[in-house]
Amino acid sequence: MAKTWTIAGGVFASVLLAGGSASADVVIAVAGPMSGQYAAFGDQMRQGAEMAVKHLNAAGGVVGQTVVLEVGDDACDPKQAVAVANNLARKKVVLVAGHFCSGSSIPASQVYVEENILQISPASTNPTLTDRGYATVFRVCGRDDQQGPYAADFLMKSFAGTRVAIIHDKQSYSKGLADSVKASLNKAGVQESLYETITPGERDYTSVVTKLKSLNVDVLYYGGYHTEAALIVRQMREQGLTIPMMSGDALNSNEFWSITGAAGEGYLFTFGPDPRLKPEAQTVVEAFRKTGYDPEGYTLYTYAAIQAWADAVKTAGSVSAPKVAGALRAGSFKTVIGELGFNAKGDRKSTDYVVYRWHEGAYTQIADKP
Repeated sequence: MAKTWTIAGGVFASVLLAGGSASADVVIAVAGPMSGQYAAFGDQMRQGAEMAVKHLNAAGGVVGQTVVLEVGDDACDPKQAVAVANNLARKKVVLVAGHFCSGSSIPASQVYVEENILQISPASTNPTLTDRGYATVFRVCGRDDQQGPYAADFLMKSFAGTRVAIIHDKQSYSKGLADSVKASLNKAGVQESLYETITPGERDYTSVVTKLKSLNVDVLYYGGYHTEAALIVRQMREQGLTIPMMSGDALNSNEFWSITGAAGEGYLFTFGPDPRLKPEAQTVVEAFRKTGYDPEGYTLYTYAAIQAWADAVKTAGSVSAPKVAGALRAGSFKTVIGELGFNAKGDRKSTDYVVYRWHEGAYTQIADKP
C-alpha cells in the first residue's frame, strides 16, 4: 500500500506554474474549463492541482525532482481540448489531471495516448473514456452507468407512480447520464412522460417548461451542467411549476445557487460522499480553508488524481506513462477521497453515490428519501 503524504510544519514549497523555475524537472498539467460558463469547475480543478503540487514539492517532489504545473484551458470545447492536449504534449508533460467535461476528455485522450502521456480525469464520467481500452487513461470519479442506475432507483423509490420527464443538453456527459437514467427506469417498467433535449448556452428555456406543464409532469431529471439547470429551474418557478428536480454530479458548485437564488431550494443531485468529511482529508481541507477557499466539488478529486499518480511514480521508480499505469492498476492508494484502486479499464474498483439537496444556499448530503 502506498504511503500517504504528510504536511510538515505548515510550511510549503512554492507551486511552480507554467514558465516557472528552470530547475523544475517533471512537468504535469491540469486541464479543464478555466474560462467559459463552466469555469467554476475549472477553478475547482486548478485549486486542487496547485495544492497537490505544493504539498508534493514540500515532500521532496517525485523521483528526486521538483514538479512544475501547467494549466490548460479547454472551456469544455472538444476542439479546444485537442489543441490544449497538443500544446501540453509539446511542453513534455508526463501527466494530465483532466479534463472535466467528457466531451473534452474523450478527444483529448487520443492525443495523450499517441504522445505517451498519462491521463487521469477527476470528473469525466462517460463510459467511452475508459471503455476503449487505452492503457494510460484513468479516472478517479465514477461512471454514468453507475450513477444513472443509482439516480433511477432513487427516483423510483422517492417518487413512485409519478410522471417523470428526462431532459439533457446533448453533450457527451449530459446525454450519457440521461440515457443511463432512462435505460434504468425503462428496465424497471417505468416509461418517461417526456424525453427532450435543449441547446446548451441559451438563455430562454420557457418552451421546454411549457411542455412540462402541458404533460403534467411530476418530477424532472436533468442531464447536464449547473448553468443550464439553474436557468431551467428559475424559469420553471417563474411559470409556477414547482415540481422536484434532480441532476447528476455537475451540480456540485456553489455557483448554481448564485444563479437560481431561492428557486434552487430542494434541487437534488447525485455525487460521491463528500470527501471534505473524510478523516483522511482533514489536514488538506484545513490547508485549503486557511487560504479562504472551501475545497468543494472536484477540488479534492483533482488533488487525489495527482496524489495517486505521485505514489504510483514512487512504486514504479519512473514517470514513464506505461510504468506508472502498471503501478496504478497493481496498487492501492490512500488519497483524500479515500482508498483508490483501478481495474483493467482504468476505472475505480469501487465507487458509491449519495444524494444531495440544495437548501438555503448550500448543498448537503441527505438520506435515501427526500
